[in-house]
Formats: sequence, structure tokens, C-alpha cells
Amino acid sequence: MLFNSLHFLVFFPIVVAIYFSLKARYRWVFLLLSSYYFYMCWNPKYIVLILFSTMIDYIAGLQMEKQTKPRIRQFFLIASLCSNLGLLFLFKYYTFFSQSVLTMFNQFNIFVDFPAFDFLLPVGISFYTFQTLSYTIDVYRGKKKAERHLGIFALYVAFFPQLVAGPIERSTRLLPQLFEKKRFDYQRVSDGLKLMLWGFFKKVVIADRLAVMVDSVYNSAHDYTGIPLIVATYFFAFQIYCDFSGYSDIAIGAAQVMGYDLMDNFKRPYFSKNISEFWKRWHISLSSWFKDYLYISLGGNRVAKWRWYSNLMIVFLISGLWHGADWTFVIWGGLHGMYLTLSIWTGKFRIKFIRSTHLDKHPAWLKLIQVVTTFHLVLFGWIFFRANNLFDALYIIKNIFADLSWHQYTVGLNQTEFVIAVLSILFMECIHMMQRHRRMRQFLNNKPKTLRWSVYLILLLSIIMFGVFTKQEFIYFQF
Repeated sequence: MLFNSLHFLVFFPIVVAIYFSLKARYRWVFLLLSSYYFYMCWNPKYIVLILFSTMIDYIAGLQMEKQTKPRIRQFFLIASLCSNLGLLFLFKYYTFFSQSVLTMFNQFNIFVDFPAFDFLLPVGISFYTFQTLSYTIDVYRGKKKAERHLGIFALYVAFFPQLVAGPIERSTRLLPQLFEKKRFDYQRVSDGLKLMLWGFFKKVVIADRLAVMVDSVYNSAHDYTGIPLIVATYFFAFQIYCDFSGYSDIAIGAAQVMGYDLMDNFKRPYFSKNISEFWKRWHISLSSWFKDYLYISLGGNRVAKWRWYSNLMIVFLISGLWHGADWTFVIWGGLHGMYLTLSIWTGKFRIKFIRSTHLDKHPAWLKLIQVVTTFHLVLFGWIFFRANNLFDALYIIKNIFADLSWHQYTVGLNQTEFVIAVLSILFMECIHMMQRHRRMRQFLNNKPKTLRWSVYLILLLSIIMFGVFTKQEFIYFQF
């Protein structure tokens, strides 16, 4: 079920109405069944995978808490890791790795045959796999008591607002909330709906409109040079942000309506002054997951410098692979790892350069230079992320400045649609500038009712008038 569908616009109000009308002790049952229904609207048979992961991790958590011998506790942790990551590998990475091995062997005239396994990728498998793994690892480390209520644990795994594209919640945050008695609170419900409205605006007005041109150019990259490639690449940067942060806003808002607090997943990432800051603002639930469960386990920065750099590269390469089973994603992750290691390596030199040029005496200009530089480093990486394959990515890089005439700058869009797209981006960035010190919802709550409702009505009418309602899937559903 897509958030940007009539199905969801009917489903969600019904769920909320029934949820608050039920007695507290029955609500978890209803939410669990609603979450399973929400997921099964894509492909009913893949609910088996969620049930399997739920049972494996539920049992593993209980046994790790029960056992005192380290080896037995390690056995159940490994069982959880192997079961979950094994399923993820089988459905998402098997074909990629088998084809890569075949290609490599063929270079040496070694011919092998791998059994075919070509199932449809289960939507959201990377998200709920990492969410359940965080639980078992936390139980193993002693940070979380094993959950004994199977139904509540199943709801933690399958909670529908964030099931298929995050945020990837920790058991220490979400599980306790599932036991709380939630009461209808007008202000909380209102704030949640406002956030959902903003998420819908970013998705259907900005992301889905930009997708028309981005898909037209990137899906036929060899037909274009110069300006179309440049504009499509800039558009994709905002498309993927609005698409994914829009989903997160809708998910967080929907959970808030029912009384649940999900973690923020984006904090104006394109205003970052360096790559390290970018990853503290972009897909926060994933980057913090890798930091807590992989980077620190590898030793973090408390090792020799070469090991530190290696740890960073390993984390970013795996992060790239998490996003997709293709070498373009691995290169994208490697680029960000290289950006970060070079940033650390050149830190002292850059400080000296800033002081020698007296840029430190002009902080506004310095920040502008840093933000623009960081954005364009990220932008270059997005070429590999969006390209259909490595050959397309290399073609785009080679030909992006080949022809700078503007005769094809609106590929897939007419001039009016192009102007709407640009103005929508500018409007969003103005809102982001206003959110530097506090959230827009908090700002509006202190304004007169007439002004507040005028803003909400304008936003709603903008969605109705300028939205692209083609049931465009969210980009991160493929991960």
C-alpha cells in the first residue's frame, strides 16, 4: 500500500478511528493485524518472511537473556544474524554476487554455473531486517531486556508507518511505547497531520514531478549531453530528498497521530558544511545504525589511523551495498567513504588555508562556500546512485558538460511544469531556512488561527492542483 494512494487515504482514518475506540488492552492486536494487512497489500506471501524474522529474533532474545554461558549466547546471536542476513542475501544479493563471480571467472576462461534464484525483492526487507537485528544485538550487549510479549514484539517488527522505508527504530525507543496507554490528544493529532501534509507536498508536488524529467533523461542517458544531464542530476538530488524525507514525514506524522514518537530521519542535509555533517543529517536512522552496530564494533576511531580510515571505508562500502545490489551503489558508498577520509586527512591543511585567506573573519561566506562544496560532492555521488548501470554513469560524467545549449532543458516537462518544479524547490528551501531555529509547526502554533489555517489550506490546495498522482512508488521501497 502506497502512502500516496487513495487506498491509504481510506485505510489510515479507519485505523485511527478504530484504534482510539478500542479498549487499550486490545489496541496492539488491532495495530498488528492492520500492519500485516498494510504489508500484504504488496504481496501477501512475503508476510512469511516477516513472521520468520519475528520468531527467530523473539526466541534468540529470550535465550540470550536466559543463558549465562558466553558461547551459548553467541550461538543465538549468530543464529539471528545468519537467519536475517541470509534471507537478505538470498532475496537481494544472490543474483548480483553470482553474476559478478561468473563475470570474473569468465575472464580466466573458467566456466561455472550457479542455480537460478530470481524472486521478486520483498519490499522493505532491508529496513525490517536491520530493525530486528538491532534488537538482538542490544539484548546480547545487555542494553535491552528480552521482550516476552510475542504480540508486542511482532508489532515492533511490523509497525506499519515505518515498516517498509523506516525510520529504522531501536527497540529501546519503540518497544516501551507499545506498552503505553495512548489517549486522543488534539494537539498531537493536529501536529501529526500537519507533518503528513508537508510530507505529501514534498512527495507528490516536488519529487514525483521531478521524477518525470529525471526518468526521461537517466533512462535514456545516451540520448542526451550537456544541459539535460546537468538539470536532471540537480533535479534528482531534490527528488530523492523529497521522496525519502517525504515518506519519513508521513510515517512520523502517522505514528504521532496515534501517539507514537519515531526518530527524525532528516535535518536539512543539503545545508551541511561537510560530508560528516551530511551523514548526521541524511537518513539518520541508518547512519546511526551503522555507527552503533558496525563502525564501533570495528574499533571506530580508537585504533591506528590506517585502521580508522579502513573502518570508515568498510562502513560506507557496506552502506552502499545496503542501498542496492549493483556496483553503482558500491561506488557511491565508496565515494562517500573517500570524501570523509580525505576530509579528515586534509583537516589541518584546510584550517591553515582558511586562516591564510582570512575566510575565518567572514563566517557567512565561509559557510556558503562549505555548503555549496559539500552539496556538489554529494551531487556527483548521486550520478552513480541514479544511473541504471556503471556504463550510463560514466557516460553522464563524460558528457555532462559536452553541450551547454538550453534547447532541451525541460525534457519530459513542458515549461509550466518546469517552472512549478523550480518554484516548489525554492519554496521548500525557504521553509528550511525558517526551520533553522525551530520547527515550522511550532512557529505556526504561536500565530493567529486565521493565518495558520490559511497556510494549511494553501498547502492542501497546492497538493490538489499541482500534485502528480500517478501512484509513483517511493524510491527507497527498492531497498
